[in-house]
Amino acid sequence: MTTDAATTKAGGVLAATCLSTLVVNANTSAVSILLPAISEDTGTSVDTLQWAVTGYSLVGAAVIVTSGALGDVFGRKRIFQLGLLLFVASCILIALANTGEMVIVGRLIQGAAGATILACGLSLLSVANEGEAQLRAVSLWGAAAAVGAAAGPLLGGVLVDVTGWQGLFWIDAGVAVACMLLTFATVAESRDESRSRSIDYGGAVLVALTLSPILLATSKGSDWGWFSVATLGCFAVAVVAGFAFVAVEKRVRVPLLDLALLRNRTLVGATIAILIGAGTINALMYLLSLYFQNPAALGFTPFQAGLATLPATVGLVVVAPLVPKMASKIGGRQVVSLGFLITGVGFAVVGLTQADWRYVAFLLPLIAIAVGMGMSNGPASSAATAAVAPEDVGAASGVSNMARYVGAAVFTAVAATVNAAVIVNRTDAGHTNGEALASGLAAASWVMAGLSFAGVLLGVVMKRHREARGTLDDAAASAAAPLHTLPTSATPQPR
Repeated sequence: MTTDAATTKAGGVLAATCLSTLVVNANTSAVSILLPAISEDTGTSVDTLQWAVTGYSLVGAAVIVTSGALGDVFGRKRIFQLGLLLFVASCILIALANTGEMVIVGRLIQGAAGATILACGLSLLSVANEGEAQLRAVSLWGAAAAVGAAAGPLLGGVLVDVTGWQGLFWIDAGVAVACMLLTFATVAESRDESRSRSIDYGGAVLVALTLSPILLATSKGSDWGWFSVATLGCFAVAVVAGFAFVAVEKRVRVPLLDLALLRNRTLVGATIAILIGAGTINALMYLLSLYFQNPAALGFTPFQAGLATLPATVGLVVVAPLVPKMASKIGGRQVVSLGFLITGVGFAVVGLTQADWRYVAFLLPLIAIAVGMGMSNGPASSAATAAVAPEDVGAASGVSNMARYVGAAVFTAVAATVNAAVIVNRTDAGHTNGEALASGLAAASWVMAGLSFAGVLLGVVMKRHREARGTLDDAAASAAAPLHTLPTSATPQPR
């Protein structure tokens, strides 16, 4: 292949993968804004539609590592195309849905599709480039992911008003089809010929079997009773599945999770930090999307609600690239702790929400949460790959990416449960709808504040490790850190 042809092919891979990660992340972040409109059209309660958010993350947690392994074994282009096809099918299913259950099923499929697109897309991009070109391409991929996540709520809000909530999914389906055509024309097939063909399907199933009962019990526990047979049974199933997962991981040839990595204190601390960061920001976006649009609260239109969340989404993207240089000067662990402290303070202020608060009262705490998230996510993501041997970088990245999905699923479910339970209690006690809604948001925010303050301790748990130098590529990796773990200048390279 000539140099010009190779450059053209690499450009095609870059375009296909960046466009796909942009649309996947925009879709993911936009859905919370759409829930009130979907609820009104389908007659399904927002509490039930919560599964459109948590179910997506649940499936993503189970699939993110396995889909990458499937690409290594059966062909990255083939599995990437399969992910895009599933994404198109899920978008069409959701856009045509006339019930909330159909929307939820579509989102479950979309969770598998999105995780597959991200995992295999990044692999395709990595093998299509070498050296500095690879770092540049991966950085652009990370920037596209960050832009998509930031733009999603605003785009979703615009489309609800212009086309109806279905418009987002029709547009996303069209973009995904374009990505499929571009991939077919420009991307060469690749595999990891040195990798064992063994794939840990059992581990992926057991991850889902561990998380599903936890989410179900968390969502339904207040209705069933926290000590009811159904609730305790769900937690029992989760415990059994968790132990089975550990047993399976000890025996399979290529485990989903290399348990030996859990002896690495820095990786464990970084992974917990990533889990808390991803969980709390997703819970926040879910809660605020509903609160801002509720007529008894702020009564915003979907577009206004999307605009109102920009300080949290865009602020995170703007702050994150500045963090690597700060971490290189004062230490990543210190920046992680400081970030969680600021985030905790922001959540605590939201925890003081009163029914007469207008949007301006939320502005500063949202900015504080965004700044804190940007400070904690980047160094934690960098530490996850910096603290392991070169041959373990891929596994460490997989662990941290799975943690993002787990955190998003579990913390959103917890926040939704606390919010709903407090609203019911306040309403039953005779409070107005506005007072009940404010109390629900405040209670859930205090839970997120507590988790963020606990995250401050992770700076102590994490040991000293190689720090990123603060290059432009590090800035891009930091911006993408709330969504995906990318290599940095601190990541050890194979010899």
